[in-house]
Amino acid sequence: MEDTSEFVSAVRLMNNPDGTSTFEKGKIPTLKPMNTTTFWISNTVEEWEKVAHPAPRRQYVVTLKGKIRFKVSDTSTFLIEPGIILLAEDTKGEGHSWEMIGGEKWERLYIPIEEGADDYFISDTK
Repeated sequence: MEDTSEFVSAVRLMNNPDGTSTFEKGKIPTLKPMNTTTFWISNTVEEWEKVAHPAPRRQYVVTLKGKIRFKVSDTSTFLIEPGIILLAEDTKGEGHSWEMIGGEKWERLYIPIEEGADDYFISDTK
């Protein structure tokens, strides 16, 4: 049996049944092979990212540099910074928005999750 006693903090963006976005805090186990096939790095911001938008796909977003405040449909917010994995799964509806609150650049990895694959997210509320 794999040792999954160690975890990394994570926040999952997801859709409510009505299409609005929400989030939950949790964790992802370390040393667990993930169902991914590719990744890319970004340090730029495209125009569509500056307004509320759904995630373009289910993906992990790993912040390397920067501090970002995300906002969901009910105006609740949470912070993402290095050491906290964002799991973007709000792929429908109005989506989320964000703003940089620390640093001048947001450097991040996008790691898409294979269709139908487990994201290994464990909610703090369960």
